[in-house]
Order: sequence, then C-alpha cells, then structure tokens
Amino acid sequence: MKNNTDWFKSSYLNGQQNCVEVRTMPATVSARDSKDRTRGELTVPTAGWFAFVAGVTAGEFE
Repeated sequence: MKNNTDWFKSSYLNGQQNCVEVRTMPATVSARDSKDRTRGELTVPTAGWFAFVAGVTAGEFE
C-alpha cells in the first residue's frame, strides 16, 4: 500500500513554489502537484520516468 510519507520534492527547487512531488515504488514512479494534492497523480513505469528525466536533462523539451 502506498504511503503519503513516501513523497519528496526535488532538491533543485531553490525555494520555488511551483513544483511536483515524486514517489518511487519498486516498479513505478508517481508525480503530483505539490500545491493541489487532491488532483491525483501520474504513475509511469520506472524506465519511462528515467527516460523522461534524461530527456529533460538533455534539453529535449525546450
């Protein structure tokens, strides 16, 4: 069962308010809006999350 305490915010926020919270599970990664947690979460396979992060890091979405 998922636990709300497993969520964490990025260490790259630098005090910004607009951010997501992330929770890692063995086979999935979930993300949600930190300002409105009632809107649900997006859950993807772990490999998909790491591919997304690699793309962001490489500037593929700019």
